[in-house]
Amino acid sequence: MSFISENQPGVCLAPDAETQAYVFNHSMIRVKDPQRSLDFYTRVLGMRLLRQVDFPEAKFSLLFLAMTAGETVPEERGARQVYTFGRQSVLELTHNWGTESDDSQYHNGNQDPRGFGHICFSVPDIEAACARFERLQIPFVKRLDKGMKHVAFISDPDDYWVEIVQADLLADLGQ
Repeated sequence: MSFISENQPGVCLAPDAETQAYVFNHSMIRVKDPQRSLDFYTRVLGMRLLRQVDFPEAKFSLLFLAMTAGETVPEERGARQVYTFGRQSVLELTHNWGTESDDSQYHNGNQDPRGFGHICFSVPDIEAACARFERLQIPFVKRLDKGMKHVAFISDPDDYWVEIVQADLLADLGQ
């Protein structure tokens, strides 16, 4: 069966030529404790911290992470900044200083009022990945044995949902 979903109401089938060089660079989530979040995204999911930009006058930091899979990442500050903002699929963690020790909480979008839902990582072996998350005592929102059998959800330190999929198991998704 051919892919026809692109032909839906509201889809522009011929975007302006100027947009063809645009890159979807990053999405941002707010985090209370950057140390816990960095541990989760680097150790548990394998991301690499590309840049940290601190704004002392406004008391916040931006931390940019990505999957680099052996890519050479520039070391020089300016070149690394250009690399960070020129690539695809970056996760920006925003830390407002002091939230790590106060009682504020961020809304993950999965309770009312609903909004933001999740981010997603594709893994080569979802069963092995989920077994590893279990060993690491990462909280599950949805395990493989519930609902859609080839999709799991785990929770990051701020209760944001992280979907885990294995691409080659999803060929018939929605059929």
